[in-house]
Amino acid sequence: MARQYRSDRLSQEIEKEVSDILRRRVRDPRVEGVTITGVDVTGDLQQAKIYYSILSDKASDDQKTKAGLEKASGLIRKELGSRLSIYKTPELSFTRDESVQYGDKIDQLLNKLNRD
Repeated sequence: MARQYRSDRLSQEIEKEVSDILRRRVRDPRVEGVTITGVDVTGDLQQAKIYYSILSDKASDDQKTKAGLEKASGLIRKELGSRLSIYKTPELSFTRDESVQYGDKIDQLLNKLNRD
């Protein structure tokens, strides 16, 4: 129970800090407009999967964004290490959050049904 609370709290903290780091510290144009939508931290706090979304549906934009995030992950992890009071900073991995696109598609379908 306490362990779950701790990883949830850490997930929220990482989400807030990574959003701030991307906005203020990362100068890579490939990661402009990235929104952090959630973070999953493993129970042992060693791994953090960071979910992000971008406004574009283009596969090429997604690849550029992913490459930009991978390149910036060292800086992001270093910044997290200095901002968070934890023993070991988790390894970071970035995954596109498909639920945002899925929600947009559902909205479009509902709007189309309402028009017909």
